[in-house]
Formats: sequence, C-alpha cells, structure tokens
Amino acid sequence: MTLQKQKSMKNTHHKNQNKNIHDPVLLEAVLKYLAPQPNESYLDVTAGYGGHASPIMESIKKSSQSSQVTLVDRDSNAITYLKERFADLDVEIVQNDFFSASKHLLDDGRRFDIILADLGVSLPHLKEASRGFSFKFNGPLDMRMDQAQDLMASDVVNRYKEDKLAQIIKDNGEEPKARRIARQIVINRPIQDTEQLANIIKRTSPGYSKVHPATKTFQAIRIAVNNELEQLKQALPIWVDLLNPGGRLGIISFHSLEDRIVKQYFKEHAEKNRYDSILELITKRPVTPDRDELVTNPRSRSSKLRVVVKIKTQERGS
Repeated sequence: MTLQKQKSMKNTHHKNQNKNIHDPVLLEAVLKYLAPQPNESYLDVTAGYGGHASPIMESIKKSSQSSQVTLVDRDSNAITYLKERFADLDVEIVQNDFFSASKHLLDDGRRFDIILADLGVSLPHLKEASRGFSFKFNGPLDMRMDQAQDLMASDVVNRYKEDKLAQIIKDNGEEPKARRIARQIVINRPIQDTEQLANIIKRTSPGYSKVHPATKTFQAIRIAVNNELEQLKQALPIWVDLLNPGGRLGIISFHSLEDRIVKQYFKEHAEKNRYDSILELITKRPVTPDRDELVTNPRSRSSKLRVVVKIKTQERGS
C-alpha cells in the first residue's frame, strides 16, 4: 500500500470518526453565506469538534504564512480533540468560554475576516450520561460546559429557592408550568440524578405528549448553569468589534431565546440608513435546514443561521 493511499484512508477514517462525534448543522449554508476566501482569518468561538472549522479552513487554504485561525471552546474534551485533529496545522486553540476568549482577543488587538458561533450543545454532551445534559441517559445533575467551574445543575435544582427556580424555568425555558414544576422539585429534594428530575417533572404533565415534559426545564437549567444568554448579549458587540471591515459574522441558534437576542442586535445595528449602520444583513431571514438535512441530521431541526457583514467601523456620531 502506498504512503499516499495510507494517508487517504487515515483521513477518511478521521472524517467518519468526527461525523460520529458531531455532525455540524447548516454546513452548506455556513459556507455559502460566510463565503470563506483564500488567506482570510477565521475565529470559531464554539469550535466543538471542528465540524464547521475543517471545511472553512480548507476554503481559506490555511498556511502559517497567511491566514490566522483561532478555535475556542470551553469544554476540555473538545479542546483535546481539536488539538489532536489539527496537530499538523498552525492553529491557535483556546480553552475558554466564548465571551472571555473574545474579550481577550479584542484586548490583544486581534481582528478577523470570519467569525462563527454555533450556540448548540454538541452530541457528546447529550450522549455522555456523565455530563448530565439529557434526561434520555441517567446521570448526575451536572450540565457544565466547562467542568472546571463550580456551579452545577445539582446546585440549581437542590439549593435555589422556589421563586428563583420558577423564574429560571419560566425565563430560560419558556415553560408555562414553571411554578408548578419548581414546587414539585422543592418538595422532592434532594434530587440525585437526571432520571429522578425528569420523572418529577413528568408527573406535573400527565398524559401523552410528543415532546417530553422535562425538555424545557432541562434547557432552562442548562442555560442558567452556563450563563448562556447573558454571555451571548455581552459577546455580540465584541464579535462586531473583532471583525475587519468586510468581515462576516455568522451565528447559529437553537431556540427562540437565543435567536431573539441575535435578531434584535443585528436589526439595531444593520437596519438603519447607510450612514448610521455598521452592519449589513446578508441573511434577510434566518436560514433553516432543508429537507435533506432534516433527514440525515434530525437534531438540526431547530437550528437557525443569521449572518451579517461589517460595512464600517463606527456609527455616525460615535
């Protein structure tokens, strides 16, 4: 067997292995609307397992003499995988949450032509019972993206006062039965694992439902543990500042709370007259998966992509 063929088989195996780890959503749309060009710089603030990063890097023809690539993730398992996957390339890999990492990059005077944020939870998070993200696999009440942080789902579930817990479930999960669910959680404390929590929530909604009654509450607790919405609000203006003029920012969201924040920010900075706007909408409406993608990757069904381009560095009067 030739060396070239051995490398080809190795690369194919690596791609298949990565596909099993995490299948990137809206990949064709990301490549179309971010339109990566040779020698452009690229920042992925939620790189995960490199599903979007790899084809984008291929498009910009990353080399040590030209474009800069920075991949960020807060999860140590993802960081380990990224370092192995891109070991032969001159790629900067940073373990941090996207807000903190972006702020450090801005303070360092860095700028990028492409910035991508995929706000979804990766497949390993959902499938690894020990991470506690899903009620489908019984595990500890964890839900931390960064396992070095102190706050866990068990703290929210077992220590927060009922009113605060109900507010979290209502605000972060848009759950109409938030107060009833919070009451049952408090009554049944201490709660040990995801299965017990899911069963307690399920008892508040007897009867058949296509969507598991615990879905919104689990989302709400995960958002609270990882401070997801507040970080997104704080990161948006930083990402815009990190863009070169002509640079594109793409954000993939998975629920209405995230998408609403992104939509409002983009609208505020893009839908003015040309003299006042610093952004221009590339996607007039959010891009959603087509039928083929929904068949091959059902978890993409709630994903939405919005993309803007930076047309100047300041609004008039700034």
